[in-house]
This record gives sequence, structure tokens and C-alpha cells, in this order.
Amino acid sequence: MDTSKPKKTRIVVIGIGAVGSTTAYTLLLKERMDELVLIDANQAKAVGDALDMNHGLPFVGRTRVWAGTYEDCREADIIIITAGAAQKPGESRVDLLKRNVSIYESIIGEVLKVNDHGILLIASNPVDIMSYFSLKKSNWPVNRVIGSGTLLDSARFRYLIGEKLNLDPRSVHAHIVGEHGDSELPLWSLANVAGTELVLADEDKEEIFTNTRDAAYQIIESKGATYYAIALALDRICTAILRNEGAVLNVSTMLDNYHGVSDVYLGVPCIVDRTGVREIMKVNISDSERELLHRSADKLKNLIQSISV
Repeated sequence: MDTSKPKKTRIVVIGIGAVGSTTAYTLLLKERMDELVLIDANQAKAVGDALDMNHGLPFVGRTRVWAGTYEDCREADIIIITAGAAQKPGESRVDLLKRNVSIYESIIGEVLKVNDHGILLIASNPVDIMSYFSLKKSNWPVNRVIGSGTLLDSARFRYLIGEKLNLDPRSVHAHIVGEHGDSELPLWSLANVAGTELVLADEDKEEIFTNTRDAAYQIIESKGATYYAIALALDRICTAILRNEGAVLNVSTMLDNYHGVSDVYLGVPCIVDRTGVREIMKVNISDSERELLHRSADKLKNLIQSISV
């Protein structure tokens, strides 16, 4: 009889700012893992958050939480990276991207010293570009380097459609694909409720998509940052991985001749399980949607080229 104890599941969150701390707290509340490690350049912040969460353990369960170091990535199943630099006054977007890529190179270099088996889950923006560079830096199999992609955008999209039609958003099947950003696109050709076509006027569709695409700007203007919904999205991805669900989620992954798009990370429907991205689902899209997908890909490729030179 096998008397060995099952391996404890461990998630490491690197970058304990608004997104990182909210993600860690969400994972703790839902008891997704046995061990939760917080890592931040500001060690005191990580220590404080870990202590604060530990004080709540009598209410939520037996998860072990601590502020750690990169050595604690050794036994990690999932390493979530939310770290990144804020834009300086007068700094261009390309210069900011270069700084963030440099930060990621340092972080991933430390992770690689102790872990060669986990899954990297990238959440820092611009998430598709950061995921691309994370793959290049790590040289890990593409299925194990995942960006949060358009999972949150798709959730916003479904929520707004549900609001317009007075339906539970969980009953709405609709996708946002492409960049997690201004060039993302809605797949109206596939949107449905129980297999029936959505009946929406063109102006309603335009309003719903505009509010989906610009949601982050509205939230940031109102309170400075978005973090609750992205934390729930990251929790959803972690759950699909740890439970080996085979769930279809719009995460960001490297594309290889996906409707003619290659060598770029974009958010598309993927099957996510214990291996990471098990399969990319090549859904049928219209000609106009394909054109917009190519535009989104070209925008990111140009940015990547500008950073690399």
C-alpha cells in the first residue's frame, strides 16, 4: 500500500501590488492551494500582507501563507507574475516596455534557477508582450507560459451583453480575442445564448464592445487601478490548471498559423488543464474578424520589434 503523502500544491505570486495582493487573497478565500507564497521587491509589503492573511486563517481554512524568496519557487506548481514598473512622467510607452521587460528578465532568471517544471502565469500589462518575452527568456514549452489574455475582456463582454438582454452572464457565450488592449476584437459571429443568435441592434453591439474595450480606462479614472475582476480571472485559470479541468478559457498563448497569424501571443479560446494550454481552439470566424485579428497581431509585432532593437 502506498503510504506516501500527496504533494502539496503551491502557488507563488510575484509582485504584491494591487493586482498581486488581491489575487493572493482571492486564491486564499477559495482555498485553491495548500501553500501560498508572496514575493515582492518590497519585502516588508509581502511580510505585512502574509501576516494579515494569516490572521484570517481561522475563518477560511488551512492554507499556509508566507512571504518568501525565489527559492520558494522550487516547489511551485504555478508562478503568477504581476510585477511591473509604473510609467514615469514624460516616459514613452516603448521605454516603459523596455524597463518592464528588463524587470521580467531578472524575475524569470531567478525562477529558472530553481524551477523547471511549473507554469508561468503572466498578468503584468501589456500582458501579451510580457508573455512573449517570458517565453523567449524561459525557453519553457509554450504550453507552460500563459498570459491572462482576453479572459477578463470576455467576462466584461458577457456581463454587458447579459445586462442588455436581462440574462445571467454565465448563460452568454461570447468571446473577445486578440490583444488585451485597444486592438482587441469581439467575435459577434460566434456570440450566442443556448445556441441561438443574439438579437441586438448594431448600435447596441457598438456600445457593448466600446464599453468592454474601454472598461479599464473607466475604472482607472475612477479609482486608480483594476484588480478585483483580474484577480478572479487569474483564480479561474489556476483552478483549471490545478483541477485538470480541460476548461475553455480565452488566455494568451503563442500562435502558430492561427487564421494566418504566427509568432505572437494573443488571447484566443484555449483548452486549459494540468499541462497548461493543452490545445488552441481554432474557432470559425468571419473574414472581417480575421482581418481585425491580423491588425491586432501586427500592432503587437511592431511593438515587440521596437523593444528588441
